[in-house]
Amino acid sequence: MGLVGGLALSQLLAKGAVAPAPPGVSARVQELAAARGLSPQDVENAVATYLPGGKYDEFYMFSSGGHSGQVAVYGLPSLKLYRIIAVFTPEPWQGWGYHDRKTMEVLFSERATAGRPLSWGDTHHPEFDRQNAEYVGRWLFIGDKVNGRAAAISLLDFETKDIVKIPNVQTIHGGAFTTPNTEYVLYATQYPAPWEPGRGYKPGVTKVPWSQVVKDEKYFWEYMRGALTFLAFDRNTGRFDLSKSFQIEVPPYVQDLSTISWGPGDGLAFVNSFGTEGMFGETPYEAKLSKNDYDLLHIVLWRKAEDLCLRQGRCKEINGIKVLSLEDAIKEGVLFFVREPKSPHGVDTSPGGHFISVGGKLAPYATVYSTEKIKQAIADKKFEGQDRYGVPILDYGSVVAGQVEVCLGPLHTEFDGRGNAYISCFVENVVTKFTLGSPEYRGDKPFTVVDKVQIHYNVGHICVPESNSPNPAGKYLVALNKWSIDRFFPVGPLKPQNFQLIDISGDKMRLLAEVPVGWGEPHYAKAIRAEKIKPLDVYPVGTDPHVMKDGQFQLSSNAVTEIGKERVQRYQLPDGRWVTEVWGTVIRSTIRPNIIVAKKGDIVRLHLTNIEKSVDATHGLAIAEYNVAASLEPGEYAEIEFVADIPGVFAFYCYEFCSPLHLEMVGWLVVEE
Repeated sequence: MGLVGGLALSQLLAKGAVAPAPPGVSARVQELAAARGLSPQDVENAVATYLPGGKYDEFYMFSSGGHSGQVAVYGLPSLKLYRIIAVFTPEPWQGWGYHDRKTMEVLFSERATAGRPLSWGDTHHPEFDRQNAEYVGRWLFIGDKVNGRAAAISLLDFETKDIVKIPNVQTIHGGAFTTPNTEYVLYATQYPAPWEPGRGYKPGVTKVPWSQVVKDEKYFWEYMRGALTFLAFDRNTGRFDLSKSFQIEVPPYVQDLSTISWGPGDGLAFVNSFGTEGMFGETPYEAKLSKNDYDLLHIVLWRKAEDLCLRQGRCKEINGIKVLSLEDAIKEGVLFFVREPKSPHGVDTSPGGHFISVGGKLAPYATVYSTEKIKQAIADKKFEGQDRYGVPILDYGSVVAGQVEVCLGPLHTEFDGRGNAYISCFVENVVTKFTLGSPEYRGDKPFTVVDKVQIHYNVGHICVPESNSPNPAGKYLVALNKWSIDRFFPVGPLKPQNFQLIDISGDKMRLLAEVPVGWGEPHYAKAIRAEKIKPLDVYPVGTDPHVMKDGQFQLSSNAVTEIGKERVQRYQLPDGRWVTEVWGTVIRSTIRPNIIVAKKGDIVRLHLTNIEKSVDATHGLAIAEYNVAASLEPGEYAEIEFVADIPGVFAFYCYEFCSPLHLEMVGWLVVEE
């Protein structure tokens, strides 16, 4: 149904007429609309977002999954859910963390967990790799708030390639945010951690007066700290490199979201904060942490910090990463503050890099700072004071470009590339559109509210495709709402959350569609033009997707790429243990070899290759009573390892329905006494 036909139908429905359908619109459509009580606007919205099979969306949207620990992939404008990417939490369909040795290493290794059992994460704030500040779409980064971890996801195959536990922190929130050429991915502490002077924080090792730091103001300010982490990422290997990374020690405020500027703001990073009152004592923190009239926006000269740490050797290595002390960050002019509205949550860079927009949940306005004025104020040493540690506080009036009274409970700003900004409003339940100033807005009403649209309850973040980059698409906006009361089919006390799609292509915003989100909390999302994402359809046969060189996946020497070359070998290790090692293949509808014999106590190592070359010909391997689940996509090589500690005869089979003879794709593991 075309748009012209839809508008004609809208006119008929508005008049309540029963008439022959206009060209392109059947009488049945009219009947369905009337029977379901659809308004003319409902019908038009349906046409605007409908996407039939075989046609593709304009944008990919990658949403964090909150406490699911995963990332979800949606399409815009259809809001179709295409994929859940396994990251910090085991996921059986993809065999993520179920005895597939490579996924176990990514998920559970010392590097990923600091030696502690971690089986879930709280994903926040996805981010793309960049070139000249523009989104590239080859890599996606995400943070684990609760465990202070970072992850890198390849968008060649939409799979996680590296997870690293960030040293010297417990929790993070401000991240991931990439520097203009993906030199670093910035992750900022959320809540301060106990910090032993000169030795940082390490679980179970740090020695501080534990019983005093959360009760006594003196000990809190002395022994608690945050850290801003600039993680170096190697796009050739797909791994973070701690040896080339650095941290900046910061005061024990509650650091929150981050952004990095470009253009006139190049070299500046911003991290907002609250809790400047201090998180000590037994006063309820929701009252204590909103006492001050303002909080402090952190301004970081990150290129200067990089030079001090990596070229001048001014940083001390603490727990595996170079750290610029708070004292040196102040002395060397790396860290500055400026007042910001109280209890802020969003801090966002305009497309031209001229402005930084901040919303404070307990103030009804957005504050827009000028990056050029900030640089000038730093150069001129225009300070209005300093905090308790001596961090200079820039003169507020010298750096603010504008202040706009936008709504109740402003949070997060996105931009459309036409000089407009959009901010979510947690209390008022609206998205507010306002103008920026020159040179990004060229009209006669700078820093003015020009539109509002009502949305559903408790909106958090919003998403405009390619916002927070120099070239936003500016066509759609998605509101990520926390509550969905009365909106969807009832499913018990745990309600789904709610995505609402808004058309922002014209002067007035228009709500188009909404979908329930029932798999976790979609805390934040980033969207990118679809043509930038170039995923593989199949792997070259024998590809190990966890080994990269020069940015490309490598073939495994253990892969069996031809039928008839499968083999089994049993041998003893120097430490006395025995190994039954299998080199096998899977293809419709056979697992070769289909009988594997091992002795009780053997380490069983399976090298399996899916030798399919057809798109979508995925196979899985499950072994009864051994908790084994491995997914093998077309061409993929995988390693499964477990100890055969239970004697008996155990079925193994392909758990991905792959052909008419799928149920015949089976074999036996025999574990002898």
